[in-house]
This record gives sequence, structure tokens and C-alpha cells, in this order.
Amino acid sequence: MMKNNQMIDYIIEYSFHNRIGAFLDYPHDKNIRFLTMTCGGCCGRAVHRKLTNFLRQSRRKEKLPKENIVVHFSSCISFESFHGTPCPFKDYLENLVKKLGLKVVHGTRINKLTEERREKGIYEKRDSNSN
Repeated sequence: MMKNNQMIDYIIEYSFHNRIGAFLDYPHDKNIRFLTMTCGGCCGRAVHRKLTNFLRQSRRKEKLPKENIVVHFSSCISFESFHGTPCPFKDYLENLVKKLGLKVVHGTRINKLTEERREKGIYEKRDSNSN
């Protein structure tokens, strides 16, 4: 039986695999890998350590340049939804990622019901710069 966080990981991976939601711009014909990780809880400081380790390993084993790595913040961190308001540490987390020289995109899976509620004014609309 899947635990709740495993189901969320599946739904996000499904969105990535099918290039829907915030993953629309990624071509289907490219071999792109997908990795999920948590922020480590409030205040999210573990993000820097986890990404630093990821960068070290990917550089050592695959010579993967930073320019080929994009960090997507989950929709529940980036936008108002049934989870609550956007993460109060969102800007702090974005700063940690950018200090490592990585690109940040806000959003992963875009929930249809949440989008309908945004249109009705129940939730704040997503920024036009977000996916």
C-alpha cells in the first residue's frame, strides 16, 4: 500500500512523464531524468546540503553541468492551495538554490480543482511567470 508521500511522488512523476502541469516545456523526445526530494522541513535549510551533495555526485559520476539542472519547487510550496498558503520560506529556499547556480521553476503538478478555485477567487491566482 502506498503511503501519502509516495502517492504524491507518483502523481508528480506522472505529470513529469506526461509533460503536463509545470512540465509542459520539457520535450518528450529528450532523455530527461527526474528526481524528487523533500525540503527537510521548516525552514528548509537541508535543501542546500542535499543539492550540494547531488551536484557533487552528478559532476563526479556524469560530468553533468549545472546548466542542465532545473529545480522545480512543488506547487504546495509555491502557490496557495488546499494545503494552505505558499511556504513562508519560499524566498529563502529559492535563494539557497540560486546560490548554487541552479535555475528555479515554481510548480510541479497543477491540480485541476485547485485551478478552478483560483479562477473563482477562492485561492490566489498563480503568478503569470509561473508554469
